[in-house]
Amino acid sequence: MGQTITEKILSDHLADGDLTPGEEVGIEIDQVLTQDTTGTLVWLQFEALGLDEVQTELAAQYCDHQTYQFDFKNSDDHRFLRSAAGTFGAHFSRPGNGICHNVHRENFAAPGKTLLGSDSHTPTPGGMGQLAIGSGGLDVAVAMGGGPYYIEMPEVVNVRLEGELPEWATAKDVILELLRRLSVKGGVGKILEYTGPGVENLSVPERMTITNMGTELGATSSVFGTDDRTQKYLDKLGRGDQFVSLAPDDDAEYADEITVDLGDLEPLIAQPSMPDNVVPVSEATGQSVDQVIVGSCTNGAYEDILPAAKMLEGREINKKTEMIVAPGSKQASELLARQGWTAELMAAGVNFSEATCGACIGIGHVPASDSVSLRTFNRNFEGRSGIEDDSVYLCSPEVAAASALAGEIVDPRDLAAELGDLDAPGFELPDEYNGSKADLIAPDETVDDGLVKGPNIGDVPLKDPLEEHLAGPTLLKMGNNITTDHIIPATQDILMYRSNIPKLSEFTLSRVDEEFAQRALDSDGGFLVAGENYGQGSSREHAALCPMYLGVEGVLAQSFARIHKANLFNFGLLPLEIDDETHDRIEEGDDIEIVDDVAGAVRSGAEEFTIRVNDDWEATGVLKASQREREILADGGKLPHTRSKQEGGAATADD
Repeated sequence: MGQTITEKILSDHLADGDLTPGEEVGIEIDQVLTQDTTGTLVWLQFEALGLDEVQTELAAQYCDHQTYQFDFKNSDDHRFLRSAAGTFGAHFSRPGNGICHNVHRENFAAPGKTLLGSDSHTPTPGGMGQLAIGSGGLDVAVAMGGGPYYIEMPEVVNVRLEGELPEWATAKDVILELLRRLSVKGGVGKILEYTGPGVENLSVPERMTITNMGTELGATSSVFGTDDRTQKYLDKLGRGDQFVSLAPDDDAEYADEITVDLGDLEPLIAQPSMPDNVVPVSEATGQSVDQVIVGSCTNGAYEDILPAAKMLEGREINKKTEMIVAPGSKQASELLARQGWTAELMAAGVNFSEATCGACIGIGHVPASDSVSLRTFNRNFEGRSGIEDDSVYLCSPEVAAASALAGEIVDPRDLAAELGDLDAPGFELPDEYNGSKADLIAPDETVDDGLVKGPNIGDVPLKDPLEEHLAGPTLLKMGNNITTDHIIPATQDILMYRSNIPKLSEFTLSRVDEEFAQRALDSDGGFLVAGENYGQGSSREHAALCPMYLGVEGVLAQSFARIHKANLFNFGLLPLEIDDETHDRIEEGDDIEIVDDVAGAVRSGAEEFTIRVNDDWEATGVLKASQREREILADGGKLPHTRSKQEGGAATADD
């Protein structure tokens, strides 16, 4: 039987297990990346594991989320990250150089390689044939130490693209169409592999817009094969020698197939407040728009901003609308500036942001009260923009620019017909990507003599081994689609404490219940109860680490997002799946007891656990875990588990 692209890459990197969907596999990792909101813990954990040098082919540390450095805490973190990169052997991208996914694809991403990153949008370079997966930071630390990355083998789904995009339809509309069809849970447990004759009609950056937002489907990763367009793109980057030919075998078998005819697509928009709330732009027209932002890791490259610049050339944005360009990298800004497009945008009334993730997570450019923000970003979760009752729409740069001109949501086709001289801008790549590399510091260019830790950088807290008896109150009951932004908000006033877990923990689940953290501390243990897709969104492991620090013993949910569930194992929290009836019956404050020897049952492979509520009624919770995950959970998490292995004489990072 032939192999898919995914299976070919995984076969070349298989360290443990076999490629049977649902079975756990260990994958050798070629490259790793991390960023400033997750990176401090990665390097503190790397140090705590007793490791002294990066073992992967390449590691890169980016400072891209809190680049504005509001006070010494942000600046100290960035200084620590620079010192850690130099000490342990990673590339360091200075604050303002750009978003990790954009800078990585410009400088390091390569077809056929594996990439593990402590950011959920790590799959971005799948558009150029790299199998990239987002994970928690502790998994990245272990991979950097030379250990395999373990994951349940996903199903591989063929997304067959046919036809060619019509004018005004874009790659953003391809992924919005998939979100409309499949929902934010439609890709869970799957890798989406894009094939078909329509692929050759998409440039590599367009493909990366699609793979970037595959994360919003819940997919483990998304990947395209390589072709002449991949070769030419790498040539423009000055890395043509890294091209590898990748295509599925003719007799490759897929778990499922989805067909998208590009020619049938039209401009789409995701309405508040979920990326899958998608409708044609024509159904949302007329909504007044207060703010427009073009940028982010999804649509912040030179070739994403250029169409908006062409549309705005010689025009001015509407007086009631503010427009910002938030480039994905400094290189994008530099190329636009050298060609005069920055001046054109500014003349139209557009402001430029530093190359940062900032606005995407509510750090800068926070919308006004009772306003509408139209963004080319990948997420519009409620409150993520920095204000609780926000109204954020997601769209392509073309729809964003047209709406900025009109002052309201408008179909760019209608605006073009009205103006008479507005042509579809198309999609254009530069002759070469020749931006400066001054903000990238290679490992052999380190400027620090050792680790530099400011007063806000603490130690990584450890959990004791799992106990025989787990009992405590229901500390909080939640519904479906609770995101990691709900669990640990990403705003600047909170994430500045990302290296100070005791302080950061004070904000745990504050967007759901402001009293939660203190109640958890006072309770000396307890449980969280949630609906479906608990922990979707960002990969930030703080969303598991902080509840653990507060004494939470486990989470009872109808289903879990992939990365967050792995993080719960990594920090010793018991993740049990419950059915609808159990979720509906449990109330906040109910006493919960997990009956019998919990630690022993976890180690022995038990799948069903009896949950006793108020000593009155019982239900069943299901633990879906490999034996390796069970041992990690029983030992109190991955860090104490690995330490115990080292003390026992198996001093490797692959445990």
